[in-house]
Amino acid sequence: MAEKVQYNEDSIKSLDWREHIRLRPGMYIGKLGDGSAQDDGIYVLVKEILDNSIDEHMMGHGRTIEVKISEHKVEVRDYGRGIPLGKVIDCVSKINTGGKYDSGAFQKSVGLNGVGTKAVNALSDYFKVQSYRDGETKVAEFEKGVLVNDQKVGKTSDRNGTKIVFSPDASVFKNYHFIPEYLENQIWNYAYLNAGLTINYNGKKYFSDKGLYDLLSNKVDEEACRYPIIHLKGNDIEVALTHTNQYGEEYYSFVNGQYTTQGGTHLAAFRESIVKTVRDFYKKDYDSADIRQSVVGAIAIRVQEPVFESQTKTKLGSQSVGPDGPTVRTFVNEFLRVELDNYLHKNPKAADALLKRILQSERERKEISGIKKLANERAKKANLHNKKLRDCRVHYDDNKGDEELKNETMLFITEGDSASGSITKSRNVQTQAVFSLRGKPLNCYGMTKKVVYENEEFNLLQHALNIEDGIDGLRYRKIVIATDADVDGMHIRLLIMTYFLQFFPDLVRNGHLFILDTPLFRVRNKKETIYCYSDEERQRAIHKLGGKPEITRFKGLGEISPEEFGGFIGEDIRLEPIILNKETKIADLLKFYMGKNTPDRQNFIIDNLKIEKDLDLGGESKAEEEEIEAA
Repeated sequence: MAEKVQYNEDSIKSLDWREHIRLRPGMYIGKLGDGSAQDDGIYVLVKEILDNSIDEHMMGHGRTIEVKISEHKVEVRDYGRGIPLGKVIDCVSKINTGGKYDSGAFQKSVGLNGVGTKAVNALSDYFKVQSYRDGETKVAEFEKGVLVNDQKVGKTSDRNGTKIVFSPDASVFKNYHFIPEYLENQIWNYAYLNAGLTINYNGKKYFSDKGLYDLLSNKVDEEACRYPIIHLKGNDIEVALTHTNQYGEEYYSFVNGQYTTQGGTHLAAFRESIVKTVRDFYKKDYDSADIRQSVVGAIAIRVQEPVFESQTKTKLGSQSVGPDGPTVRTFVNEFLRVELDNYLHKNPKAADALLKRILQSERERKEISGIKKLANERAKKANLHNKKLRDCRVHYDDNKGDEELKNETMLFITEGDSASGSITKSRNVQTQAVFSLRGKPLNCYGMTKKVVYENEEFNLLQHALNIEDGIDGLRYRKIVIATDADVDGMHIRLLIMTYFLQFFPDLVRNGHLFILDTPLFRVRNKKETIYCYSDEERQRAIHKLGGKPEITRFKGLGEISPEEFGGFIGEDIRLEPIILNKETKIADLLKFYMGKNTPDRQNFIIDNLKIEKDLDLGGESKAEEEEIEAA
């Protein structure tokens, strides 16, 4: 019989602000992570500090922000008003202390209540705040939220503003690393949303002249646009949109300068308004899917006292734009009803091109409707005894449940029975699922979506992910390509990437696609085993163990035992994200990898493959060359 736990006065505990943040960091910054996903905690820390500098700029104070980020250190210097010197320590270490409560000082700010900076302080090994104000300066330093240096106010000749320096706590963010592309995307979004603001990030200037127009023109190849980007601005609202030739829908949404990666009421209203306005303009009840197919759009609104569905402000829950204002839905609907309709009337060429895109989508949808029906019936039967999918218990699209667990959900896409067997036996059945491919997938470069339904494996994968009608119902937060580190594995990896880039680019753009990094070598003696992910790590391991350790080269995932695999896909899993940055054009990417430029692809595979002869272990270089020729 279980021992009874006493419930008395001693059971009631009061944690101070620092202890509470460190005990429940997820409440303040979402998931922790190691930096491999764009919404991991270390990027939220950067955002929380930058948001305060952006708020100063929005209030008309400071046109430049300096940002320096190295491997484990972040430095942000703005030229706003500077924190009042007598409140410097309180502003970074006392919950419910800040300037955001005075609506006259901060109208429509990004930061809501000053919790963010305190969370950064509590979750940092080292945190320094320095305020420059009217010829005087104040410095305070903290370690894990504890004040360790409180300097007296001194004289300064520096311009007014605030400087924050911090290093994320390695005991909270285990094995963390900043991915430059994620940081660059963050910085660009701030620039797009704040005309006239210059951000100097690691020596490079980020500046936007045309706001959301610049955002879209940098995200899509203008040659692929069916008509010039439509850019509309009003009081507290800005939108940009166009149609391309890609599949799916792609949106970027913002509230008060905050990138709402999960959308919310404003994005739902934007999608709805596009359909409604287009139907009214052409006076025809087109299917909403045909109108929105291939749309690339961006919306930014400013509202008073926004309500978000999480502390990290990634999804807007607000129903109104202010205490006495209209609903967000009405606000967005009215703006597009007037401005988009006016634009289409004034630009008949754009209106004709838009209509042609809608009619093309309608034709394509009708052409595959018969095949789609049969394929879905097949998939439904297969789902009852789908041998390809070993599912997990928790899913990303579950309406209820632990948010942290849902964010950990992942689907491993494997090749062959041995690899899928090892992962299946060693996975976490709560959050990790496995989908097994049979042989090499079809190269679908340049094909229409019809092939997704005609090809049984593609169709079953689409159903496993639940992305047939878009990524809103995505069942796994991370889709992980787990292929062998050889020529065949690299080729299969490219074929899977082609499938997602060709038909579900928004899945990749939203940071859901990853590659599993597994060890190339096992170096061991009787006392210790070291797994190595590169030749440099192998050399270090040999030096560390001394003598003549046993060295095993893993040629395929199937050679790694289930017991060992458990260590590689557990807490210390190494994932490499597939990132589409500002310069990445999907059409060019696909043409390079999977088009008829075979030599380019061969060179890429050779350059990115750690083959035996490079690693000085002997091997089958001739056979590999033949495999590359065949690929």
